[in-house]
Amino acid sequence: MSTVIVPPTVPSPSEDCEQLRVAFAGWGTNEKLIISIIGHRNAAQLKLIRNTYSELYGESLLKDLKEELSNDFESAVLLWTLDPAERDALLANQTIRRWDPKNLVLIEIACARSPKELLLVREAYHARFKRSIEEDVAPHVDSGYRKLLVGLVSSYRYPGVEVDSDLAKKEAEILHDKINGNAVNHEDVIRILTTRSKAQLSATFSHYKDSFGNPIDEDLKVDSKDEYVCALKAAIQCLVFPEKYFVDVLSKAINRLGTDEGALTRVVVTRAEVDMKQIKEEYLKVNGVGLDKAIVDDTSGDYRELLLTLIGHGDA
Repeated sequence: MSTVIVPPTVPSPSEDCEQLRVAFAGWGTNEKLIISIIGHRNAAQLKLIRNTYSELYGESLLKDLKEELSNDFESAVLLWTLDPAERDALLANQTIRRWDPKNLVLIEIACARSPKELLLVREAYHARFKRSIEEDVAPHVDSGYRKLLVGLVSSYRYPGVEVDSDLAKKEAEILHDKINGNAVNHEDVIRILTTRSKAQLSATFSHYKDSFGNPIDEDLKVDSKDEYVCALKAAIQCLVFPEKYFVDVLSKAINRLGTDEGALTRVVVTRAEVDMKQIKEEYLKVNGVGLDKAIVDDTSGDYRELLLTLIGHGDA
């Protein structure tokens, strides 16, 4: 569930634009006013504000925000203000251009979004970069898991809840055989993970646990040097246990020497309207401390205030 707190009575987009211009006026930017507007609007409302701003002033709101803000606060505001599909297209392109096999952002986008959301990301990528995601992925990813990643980013899964139990049991056995036989890059593994609906995969993984004793992601023994297995485990978690995956990302971003602001920003911004309430509950369970307290302890200033606003700190 979303943690973005939208006021009961929302000002018109033109009123919000006028207030943003007030925030930009003078010698110093009014960051608190920007947070009070941007941090309390959902994606549809932010899109209207951007369009209205352009109509009223003949300028880009994103461009003006970039000129007025700086550092991690600027990055977070700009990402949050983007339409979700635009945002994911940008994140995907940045990931591809700075390719690192340990960077799992493409897995997140391909597997943690709904089929319709992923289709919109692909369309946004086409529009912005004049190429397809898979066209850019293929030459950058080594053959170790190119087939898996291209299959995931180009997938259009059936979005329904219907499940074939017999098929789930059969494919759970296939997955177990391949994992036990250290053949996790087998074409059957890739086929199952890149074509089945999330509901079907959930049933398959449930059969796997019931039949073989462990959750499938726990049976994947991850060696930090084995980038394919890391990607495979992340894909499985993002497909059916996204909260578990994102809590792990947040924990690694925060519980380290020096906060990984990029990862922290990305998870908060991309999940605030999706499942941040569940992520917060899971984070508390895993870490014994609330996500809001962790953010307070590890960040500062306007950046901290925006993150806390987006995760519904204080529910007010």
